[in-house]
Amino acid sequence: MSQAGSKVREAKIELYRKQGKIHAKATDGRFNRLRWGMVWITQLVFYGACWLSWNSHGNVRQAILFDIADKKFYLFGLVLWPQDALLLAFALIVAAALLFLVTALAGRLFCGFACPQTVYTAIFTWVEARIEGDHLERLRLDQGPLNARKLLLKSIKHGLWLLIAGWTAISFVGYFTPIRTLLPSLAALAIGPWESFWLIFYALFTYVQAGLAREAVCQHMCPYSRFQGALSDPATRNVAYDRARGEPRRNRRQPGNSGDCIDCGICVQVCPTGIDIRDGLQYQCINCGLCIDACNQVMDKIGAPRGLIRFAAERELAGQPRQGVLQRPRVAVYLAALLLFAGLGANQLSQRSLLRVDVLRDRGALLRENAAGQIENSYTLQLGNLDDTARQYRIAVAGLPGLQIAGQREFTVAAGSVQPVALTVVEPDPAGLSGVHPISFEVVAAHDPAARIKEKSSFILP
Repeated sequence: MSQAGSKVREAKIELYRKQGKIHAKATDGRFNRLRWGMVWITQLVFYGACWLSWNSHGNVRQAILFDIADKKFYLFGLVLWPQDALLLAFALIVAAALLFLVTALAGRLFCGFACPQTVYTAIFTWVEARIEGDHLERLRLDQGPLNARKLLLKSIKHGLWLLIAGWTAISFVGYFTPIRTLLPSLAALAIGPWESFWLIFYALFTYVQAGLAREAVCQHMCPYSRFQGALSDPATRNVAYDRARGEPRRNRRQPGNSGDCIDCGICVQVCPTGIDIRDGLQYQCINCGLCIDACNQVMDKIGAPRGLIRFAAERELAGQPRQGVLQRPRVAVYLAALLLFAGLGANQLSQRSLLRVDVLRDRGALLRENAAGQIENSYTLQLGNLDDTARQYRIAVAGLPGLQIAGQREFTVAAGSVQPVALTVVEPDPAGLSGVHPISFEVVAAHDPAARIKEKSSFILP
């Protein structure tokens, strides 16, 4: 192809990018199959997990549920409460460290294969292709005049998009309101205001982001694309064009020295964000690898080795030796942070107690003397049972000779509740003692003696 022809093609590509949304050419290959594999895995988890049930001590409930009204998070057999917010902090830090580590090793793999924007855009684009045809047919349809055929195809496509977005919203809200309760309420138009808001908002959000905005999210709205450069280094493996092998671009049928790139432009045509990877790494690139699949097919046809476009680091393309993972400071820091906070989170989870105890003194009467001349102090113990079944607890007191609890010492607390317990503590022989003395309450679970908590308080004598 002549230089003039190449310039014309580049001009057309640039013009094409500026005309509405991008209609990427479909391609097949290893990375496309991996991409669709992630679509299936993520959506089977998202749409299916809200339907899972969990039998806890004969009580059947939804396995994964954010019960905001009762301030609980059910995760199969685990029940988390607001007091477990530290576990959430550890989980978020681990997720961030893992994302940073993956980015340092292989660029925006998350964006290319697991990001919800990428996943739902792939689903919506698949629907569009089934209704309107391949990328050229879709482009012609968009640029053509409005007629009955165009109106029919667009109506069917947007109708299907709205159905997918609607079911996505129902599944999302189903993690906060039990899905088996939500659907009958929705059918009867008896859902609450908050559920109505989130159903409408999430459905419209999915429809706009995946159906209308599409590549614009990656190009202009995604904050991750803006700071990914700070997470990578010359040893990071990104989708890259081997310029030394590909240049100069020329038709292989022409005589003379030329590279392997025949300037077919297919790598641009299949790119979901519309970039030309031959211009170097750009922040819009999501590392999906579709340009690799397309270029490999071209290399097979012209009899050239695969890998003109491939996952490669700057050091590799420059002919420099590869660095070991632990020789890269940022990778070592991200890995250390990941292991550290994962360990802290696991330790916090293993040490987590399902019993919470708060001791409150009776501020109205600091002390009183009973008919037998004994000194009494009154307390209220807040017993919190964070388990998902009712538990029985025994209470003991210590700190002064002969100190004891008057009345009931064992209490049953319902599952997932906090029960206030009024206690009267008696010192039968206060002779020789006066003032404020430290004491402690010990609460022990009847079903598990290892589950015990000590809380400090004070006992006041005249």
